[in-house]
Amino acid sequence: MARYTGPRCRLCRREGVKLYLKGERCLTDKCAFERRPYPPGQRKERVSKKTDYGIRLREKQKLKRLYGMTEKQFKRLFEEADRRKGVTGDNFLVLLERRLDNVVYRLGFASSRTQARQLVAHGHIAVNGRKVDIPSYLVRPGDVIEVREKSRDIPFIKENVEVAQRRGIPGWLELDADNLRGTVKSYPDPEELREQVPVNLQYVVEFYSR
Repeated sequence: MARYTGPRCRLCRREGVKLYLKGERCLTDKCAFERRPYPPGQRKERVSKKTDYGIRLREKQKLKRLYGMTEKQFKRLFEEADRRKGVTGDNFLVLLERRLDNVVYRLGFASSRTQARQLVAHGHIAVNGRKVDIPSYLVRPGDVIEVREKSRDIPFIKENVEVAQRRGIPGWLELDADNLRGTVKSYPDPEELREQVPVNLQYVVEFYSR
């Protein structure tokens, strides 16, 4: 399945929750979800019965769209989480957070995961001094993620970092804003992630385990 390229706000409206797919715009009164908090294509609220399958599908779609992944990528990462020891849902969420495009977003170099994926794919990001242009690259504790020297004059990167500092950087990451460099201090804590991600992970696990 090809990556979705349509209106981002439509996805938030479809899932019934803000996914913050357009960065700072989602925090303003221009946010389409705030103005039209109902599914796209509907002019009035319609009551419909949700099946068990439908509920789990919506949770899976919500998480997949939050991280901006295709179904093939998403399912493959879930299967990797399922093979590992521990709670599958927690493993899955940690793997999602460890993706390079997500880390670039969390550090504030990009205003959204979509923009972060573009920065990585276009070769603007280095990991431990080497260019990495694979958004799905999984970072490890001790890795240093930075904007490459030739890309540090891109105006919106510094603007994004200033906004991110006001918003706050996750505790498992450390940001050196002056040098546009971040360090992975540890793996993310699943308990903290559960509070940040508006998804019922158990439903996602049940969807793929049916």
